[in-house]
Amino acid sequence: MIEKKDIGLEKAVIIGVITREQDEVQSREYLDELEFLTFTAGGEVLKRFTQKMDMPNPKTFIGSGKMEDVRQFIEENEVGTAIFDDELSAAQERNISKILGCKVLDRTNLILDIFAQRAQTSYARTQVELAQCQYLLPRLKGMWTHLERQRGGIGMRGPGETEIETDRRIVRDRIALLKDKIKTIDKQMSIQRGNRGKMVRVALVGYTNVGKSTLMNVISKSEVFAEDKLFATLDTTVRKVVIRNLPFLLSDTVGFIRKLPTQLVDSFKSTLDEVTEADLLLHVVDISHPNFEDQIESVNKILGEIGSSDKPIIMVFNKIDKYKPEPFDETDLIAERNESHYTLSEWKKTWMHRVGKDNALFVSALNKKNLEEFKKRVYDEVREIHVTRFPYNHFLYPDYTEEEE
Repeated sequence: MIEKKDIGLEKAVIIGVITREQDEVQSREYLDELEFLTFTAGGEVLKRFTQKMDMPNPKTFIGSGKMEDVRQFIEENEVGTAIFDDELSAAQERNISKILGCKVLDRTNLILDIFAQRAQTSYARTQVELAQCQYLLPRLKGMWTHLERQRGGIGMRGPGETEIETDRRIVRDRIALLKDKIKTIDKQMSIQRGNRGKMVRVALVGYTNVGKSTLMNVISKSEVFAEDKLFATLDTTVRKVVIRNLPFLLSDTVGFIRKLPTQLVDSFKSTLDEVTEADLLLHVVDISHPNFEDQIESVNKILGEIGSSDKPIIMVFNKIDKYKPEPFDETDLIAERNESHYTLSEWKKTWMHRVGKDNALFVSALNKKNLEEFKKRVYDEVREIHVTRFPYNHFLYPDYTEEEE
């Protein structure tokens, strides 16, 4: 739960469902994340609403009784925004807006809004605008409900349809223009990547807000923007890093998230070219997060989608300084000890220590804990790739030893 409150934050409620595919625990986890997304976008969640259903209502997503509860709370507390955890259809969005009388967003719309806030460069802004236009296109009809001649039939054929078709054509033209612009920028970036020569490329990947940018700053001694909010980094940042006397390129990429909107995956595939062209991936994980295993699965799924799951991967479990296992009462005969009670040393003995290339690493980028072990491991892996590529350079880069650092 986010406890930060500010007068300037926009009041919001968040709504989710519990279904056969998404149990109560998962629903709570998703709403925790949705609340963090809302805070990142500049909102304050006043209340959560959940409903058990076989499947979401095709007209209003949730049932009429629960919808009335939401409407009453919004009216009594002057809430301006209702945010749903899953993507709403254009029809659902229109129907819910009529009932609640406030701004209605879904998870996709919220993430797009955060991306729009965070985009700093022309390239990132172009990618975000493309995703927004693709999201907007099927929803244009709902934006013209103020034109009464909208329903069709006798006496209902008016300028509304003309306005919608005009807007659709404008949005389609804009999408085509943005795609062409991205292609042009992609060519320029491809040339830039080609100009870097055959230096070994290492890419930081992982879920959003796991500390990739902080780790990048520590290793490369640069000042990449880092913040304890989701999607602090949108643009791929590449820095030349030297460990001992071995140079390589390290890139920091946009973080992944569960239920990532399709539009964003498509729009940001070009940004992830740094991942697809990398020789080595550093998969950074926030071990202090209670659901880090699900986050690992989400990242692996997206890596598979962009064709990078077969690359050499080193698992880097970050934020060990924040990790606290839940206390376990051994006198309680009913309770069963589970993974939430594991100590850090116990986690190191589990499956995670064997994921990826050899053993995983456990570090704290913020407090600079175990960074020597991290540097040694990265040096050894990069050296192996470099010597394979340039066999005559093997004598230039001896085995790493901390004493020589």
